[in-house]
Parts: sequence; structure tokens; C-alpha cells
Amino acid sequence: MTTTLYSRLGGYDGIAMFSTTVVGLARKDDLLGRFWTNRGEDRNARELQLLIDYFVKATGGQMYYRGRDMVVSHQGMGITEADWNRFMEIVVGVAGDMGVGPDEGGEVMAFLDSLKADIVAA
Repeated sequence: MTTTLYSRLGGYDGIAMFSTTVVGLARKDDLLGRFWTNRGEDRNARELQLLIDYFVKATGGQMYYRGRDMVVSHQGMGITEADWNRFMEIVVGVAGDMGVGPDEGGEVMAFLDSLKADIVAA
């Protein structure tokens, strides 16, 4: 029986810790921090929970994602290629710090790459 990516990433707790760490670092980042400026903590907390729900569902966990699709969620934000690349640097760093293996890391990167066209402004 094949183990889901969800299970191999540590289940809900692993994905929640990963997502929380990535978003926390992105919020403090000189380039990316602007996306969280002038927003209430409640909104930020809700969006973090939606991110966790999305990743849990996408990796094979039992979660219902109630958010909008990636195009609508990121429309009008003006996310650039440089923003994307910096975010991915943070993702790779956190994954390394958390001991994510090369197979799982590759699957996560392939998944994120599949979302890029919906997130980065044309």
C-alpha cells in the first residue's frame, strides 16, 4: 500500500508547522512582507488556516478546502517572478530545516510548480 504524501510529511501537524513557519518567515521578509501589510490578524489567521487546509487536501489528507481557487485568491496581488522565487527559497529552507526528504520535497516542489501560473501575475 502506498503511503500518502500527507502521511510522509507528518500529517496535519507536520503540514501545519511547515505552513505556519513558511508564512511567518514570508511575513517578515523584506520583499514579501508587503502582502501582509495593513491586514488584520484575524484575516491573516484565516488565510493561514485556508493554506493548511489546502495543503492537507492536496497531499491526500482528510480535509475539506473551503477557500477560493488559486487564480481568484491571488488575482490583483501583483505577485512577480521575483516574489515567487523568494517564496520558493523560503519553502526550500523550511523543508530542509524540518528534514523533509528528497522524494517528498520533490513532490511538494512539483505541486507548487503546478500552481505557479495561477499565482504569478502575467
